[in-house]
Amino acid sequence: MADSSFDIVSKVERQEVDNALNQAAKEISQRYDFKGVGASISWSGDKILMEANSEDRVNAVLDVFQSKLIKRGISLKALDAGEPQLSGKEYKIFASIEEGISQENAKKVAKIIRDEGPKGVKAQVQGDELRVSSKSRDDLQAVIALLKGKDFDFALQFVNYR
Repeated sequence: MADSSFDIVSKVERQEVDNALNQAAKEISQRYDFKGVGASISWSGDKILMEANSEDRVNAVLDVFQSKLIKRGISLKALDAGEPQLSGKEYKIFASIEEGISQENAKKVAKIIRDEGPKGVKAQVQGDELRVSSKSRDDLQAVIALLKGKDFDFALQFVNYR
């Protein structure tokens, strides 16, 4: 019998991020506490730009956006938001969506699987994802449970389970 396997990836549905951004923009335009403070959120190339006339307001815009991401099932670990920066009279926050598992993070995950996972489970780095294979499907389930119990600073999804 062939080995069973699954892939560990860190991907974000771009359309869901776009929907969350649109919902946040709508809420910001309608909320009373954002009236007259120049608060806005929009795409700026690949980055997300949040603007307001005070540091507190721009942080509130970020908070609204984060709540919309959570409602849409997107991990906040994928959101990389910078610090508020003063630009003229406006405060701005640039945020980006992180995708893919970096080489060092993939090696960290593979080491955890090797050290703490069941014997006979193999993990190979393939570009920006990790393939985990084993003869036993129960071992693969144990690896998924092990990794879900760990707290990484990046989002993980488990796909192509076969």
